[in-house]
Amino acid sequence: MLEIIGIVSGLLAIVAVVPYIRDIIKKKTRPERASWLIWTVLGGIAFFSQLAKGATNSLWMTALSTLCVLVVFLLSLKHGEGGLVRRDIVALLVALLGLVLWYFTKDATIALLIVIGVDLSGSFLTIIKSYEDPESETMSTWILASISGLFGTISVGTLNWVLLMYPLYILFANLAVTIAIILGKKKLLKKSRQ
Repeated sequence: MLEIIGIVSGLLAIVAVVPYIRDIIKKKTRPERASWLIWTVLGGIAFFSQLAKGATNSLWMTALSTLCVLVVFLLSLKHGEGGLVRRDIVALLVALLGLVLWYFTKDATIALLIVIGVDLSGSFLTIIKSYEDPESETMSTWILASISGLFGTISVGTLNWVLLMYPLYILFANLAVTIAIILGKKKLLKKSRQ
């Protein structure tokens, strides 16, 4: 049963990106370039790390998810926002520092915490952008990604904090973007009524 829940989590992660890509093409969504660059690099590292360790069937989820993130990043080059403003540069430098630290660590738990920190630097940018410009994001993508994180958390099946950290992070990071969109829309509604 836990394996099925894990598969559902992976499928939701892939399905979540479909409306996002659709809305980018329709010019409704404008992704934060630096966030998607960070997530593309992390996905690529995860794929090649798993490949080097001999993974086979599990590579499909990582490969497809990373491919979806890469597509969004490439679309963001033409249709996205950000990239060279101060907060983007700071987040990219934090991500680079985290990747360098990750390369030199030999402890899986420390490496996982660093990956979460690097990912968080990309999430931070999108959370801010989602609050400031909520109409530039596709809320269903972030909701589906949150649900994917929830299913990923459940699929762990034990109270092992090392195994739970990443799916819980995915759940709460995507939930934070969703909440930022909702709060940003409330702010816009309040402004329009004044």
